[in-house]
Amino acid sequence: MEAVALNPTRLALAAIIGLIILLVLIIKFHVHAMISILVGALSIGLIAGMPVADIIGAVNDGIGNTLKGIALLVGLGSMFGAILELSGGAQTLAVTMVKKFGDEKAAWALGLTGLVVSIPVFFDAGLIILIPLAFSLAKRAKKSTLFYAIPLLAGLAVGHAFIPPTPGPVLVANMLGVDLGFVILVGIFCGFFAMVVAGPIWGKFVGTKYMISVPESYNQPEIDESKLPKFSTIVSIILIPLALIILKSVAGVIPSMAGAMPVLNFFGEPFVALLIATIVAMFLLGTKNGYTLEELEKVMTKSLEPTGLILLVTACGGVLRYMLQYSGIGDIIGNVTGSLHLPVVVLAFIIAVLVRVCVGSATVAMTMAAGIVAAMPAIQGLSPLYLACTTAAVAGGATVCSHFNDSGFWLVKSLIGLDEKTTLKTWTIMETLVGGVGFLVALIISMFA
Repeated sequence: MEAVALNPTRLALAAIIGLIILLVLIIKFHVHAMISILVGALSIGLIAGMPVADIIGAVNDGIGNTLKGIALLVGLGSMFGAILELSGGAQTLAVTMVKKFGDEKAAWALGLTGLVVSIPVFFDAGLIILIPLAFSLAKRAKKSTLFYAIPLLAGLAVGHAFIPPTPGPVLVANMLGVDLGFVILVGIFCGFFAMVVAGPIWGKFVGTKYMISVPESYNQPEIDESKLPKFSTIVSIILIPLALIILKSVAGVIPSMAGAMPVLNFFGEPFVALLIATIVAMFLLGTKNGYTLEELEKVMTKSLEPTGLILLVTACGGVLRYMLQYSGIGDIIGNVTGSLHLPVVVLAFIIAVLVRVCVGSATVAMTMAAGIVAAMPAIQGLSPLYLACTTAAVAGGATVCSHFNDSGFWLVKSLIGLDEKTTLKTWTIMETLVGGVGFLVALIISMFA
């Protein structure tokens, strides 16, 4: 469907009013993000004067085209993460990494562990599973819990924001039409440097400045390491989908690998790669460790419960994108942003930051920002590497400035036992460092794309 020819002034007014309606519904009246985005998108179409058939077409195309690219990935990723959580794989990674690094560099071990674990496991679940280890280390070393909690949080935030198959970068990549292999490669670079700065470095600073004791309610759990799966098994399984997807992308630009393309195109297709990893996890981490198929089925089914919300919010973000595109507002946004003479990757970051500060939720911020950026004509013809950098920029912008309107803010505050002021001075700055450093790395890479 082509963009209709409507009055530019009316289009600009429609975009402004529609986005204001959207933000007011979320911020002022606390209306669910899915409803708010859908109402905002419909308002844009109606105020712009789009034909009803085009408005309905934008809704149907937005939902259909968005979900077909991510529904399987989000579902399989949730199942994969649930098996890893059930088997104790996250604890295996954490305990092994701490042993290898030693107590003196345990903060680095927790940062890297958080990064790896958050690739298949949702942020909240990963934090609840691993925070006891940070408390245990702090108690043993008689240091502030922030020495160990901040690196862990940084690692979890990095994996959640930058590296597929977590939903955020997958949905942004899908909206921008970028190869997931490039997103993974760029995300790993951005994520590693962001984790280092926001994790061990920032954790050491705030851990020295603020003495936060282990919460009194914390009881050190007994971890029977003999029942945990092997470290090499966990790492190998997590690497399966990443390696297959990256191989497919790399083979596409290396002539000598052309003969392997038919095979790699199949096994490197994201949903196929993730399906293979999930099946391997079911056997090596599930049935091999005494879990029946019935038990695994219940755990995997339960893991799909939160994905409905993610998929619906994402689908409505797709509606916003197509409404902007079909109405012709995308062209206006493109002309305005083009007059600023800023690279697309910088514009993507700025848009995501503005949305993040307003709405709080990182996933909603990624969804809305990606919808706006995807509607800009300027992204057409950009290289896959540059689009991957743009994806990382959106992810970085949607991570910064976590404050009172973000559920993660309150989760961290309650788990670690901080007051609001200290949470702002530690967690909020850490999130800003994660997003800011990740964006800067993406910006540097984009200069060579």
